[in-house]
Amino acid sequence: MYEKLLRTPEGVRDIYDLECEKRNGVIDHIHHTLHMYSYHDIETPSFEFFDIFNMDKGSAPSNEMFKFFDRNNNTLVLRPDMTPSIARCAAKYYPDTKLPIRLCYKGNTFTNAPLHQGKLSESTQIGCELLNDDTSASDAEIIACAIDCLLAAGLTEFQIELGHVDYFNGIIEDSNLTEEEEADIRDFIRSKNFFGLLEYVKALNLSEETKQSLVYFDDAFGGVEMLDEAKKHANNAKSLAAIERMKKIYTVLSYYGFDKYVSFDLSMLNRYTYYTGIVFRGYTYGTGDAVIKGGRYDNLLEKFGKESASIGFAIYVDELMMALSRQHIDNTVRPEKALIIYSPDSQKKAIELAKELRASGKVTELIRKSKKLTEAEYKAKADAENAEFYSFLDNKF
Repeated sequence: MYEKLLRTPEGVRDIYDLECEKRNGVIDHIHHTLHMYSYHDIETPSFEFFDIFNMDKGSAPSNEMFKFFDRNNNTLVLRPDMTPSIARCAAKYYPDTKLPIRLCYKGNTFTNAPLHQGKLSESTQIGCELLNDDTSASDAEIIACAIDCLLAAGLTEFQIELGHVDYFNGIIEDSNLTEEEEADIRDFIRSKNFFGLLEYVKALNLSEETKQSLVYFDDAFGGVEMLDEAKKHANNAKSLAAIERMKKIYTVLSYYGFDKYVSFDLSMLNRYTYYTGIVFRGYTYGTGDAVIKGGRYDNLLEKFGKESASIGFAIYVDELMMALSRQHIDNTVRPEKALIIYSPDSQKKAIELAKELRASGKVTELIRKSKKLTEAEYKAKADAENAEFYSFLDNKF
């Protein structure tokens, strides 16, 4: 009769015991790294007004949001994305600040995704936003910070793929496509359906040069040398400027010693339309999706009343933990632990010892012995948790 009460809704799950400990340890390592780059904590509400995330700001589609109403009949949503919330806060609390603003966060996002996709409806993110800086140096710093965060989490084998939305935008603007045709081509490229793209482009009334530029997205990925090849397929100022920007970023990342983690993918198009420049994703073994996503969104804060060039990233903790598990990586630092089992007559001595152990920095668990369990069972618990075992029992047990 209790079965239904013990279940969770589709798309959410409980996280407990050792898994929860490992997860919090990884988040702590990443959080510390963000602080080392001088990012400051910010917390935003789990739900906000619908208008914060609606389509004119380029966030999640309305049908993918969990919506409800307050007592004044305002439409509220559980946040599907952290960035618009941070943008709202920055516009509210730093309206006149001109110097760079560094903010970091951790929290859960909520997406009402179709059940057959097998994705979590509630997921955890940790990330940062760098505001009031439009330079390629800030692009490189954000990516360097992202790499340092993945290293701090314990990953050693991963790749950050860089793209730039203006490479695609420049080609599209030169092609005189209709909005519907542009949307179709964007969908083909975003889903990596390049065979479908080829067949679709063939049927369009475009110059041969433009068709070749669009079809080239099938090959527009690789090392830094690929960027020179990409120049040959883009004869417009916007696309060429995007390539030069990526080259500058790569050069700065080489100063960090992080160039080995970087490759390029000019077909990277994000479903969130507020991105305006560099976009990037981080991939590793053991998960089917990116563990980190980010990019530049120079126009988003204007929608909240503040002009501010901005860039940031989010680490998808659930994907990251899956990768760490499948790669058998566990860098959680567990403190020394003690387990004290005592009888009622020995309670004072047990408490005094517990206070002494905790003062020395040792995690200490006190348990008054139950008649239903043997001392050996408590000892087995201590062994399983790699804890030092103390027994204060008298002859009554």
